[in-house]
Amino acid sequence: FFPIFRPFDLALRSCFDQTNASSFIIYSTANNQEDKMGVLTIYLDKATNLKNEDTMGTSDPYIKFSLEQDNMIKDKDYGDMKSSVKKNDLNPVYGETFHFNIPSLNNMELTVKVMDDDIVSDDKMGKSKIKLEKHGLNATPKEFKEKVYNRVFGKDAYVHLTLKYEE
Repeated sequence: FFPIFRPFDLALRSCFDQTNASSFIIYSTANNQEDKMGVLTIYLDKATNLKNEDTMGTSDPYIKFSLEQDNMIKDKDYGDMKSSVKKNDLNPVYGETFHFNIPSLNNMELTVKVMDDDIVSDDKMGKSKIKLEKHGLNATPKEFKEKVYNRVFGKDAYVHLTLKYEE
């Protein structure tokens, strides 16, 4: 058994379980902010002007969300979520909602990837990163139009989202 070191004044007390000599129970005696989780809600409305990545036919796009806390020493991953696949559609409408449980918006970065669903391997159609802390999110939904692909000629590709955060 190695000692557990936590930042600041988080006091831990371990109690030995008498019924099983090899198990330990750890109790937190401090009221820690890490215990409180908020909910980031993402409403994926649509994507527009996506670039066709298929040589035969039209791309089958889906959106992949990844949430990560960008820390100085070690980043913390809060998972991935994926939308439904829209067959043969370069302007797909999704109308889907996703929820991430996170402790706060501090240093949180949401990665939005537009992918083309293929049999062998999926192709990236575009990508954007949103630093959530900078946008002052709260319980009031906020609309985002994120550029995911920059075209030299023609219209740029966008993903249209609504984000909110509730503690």
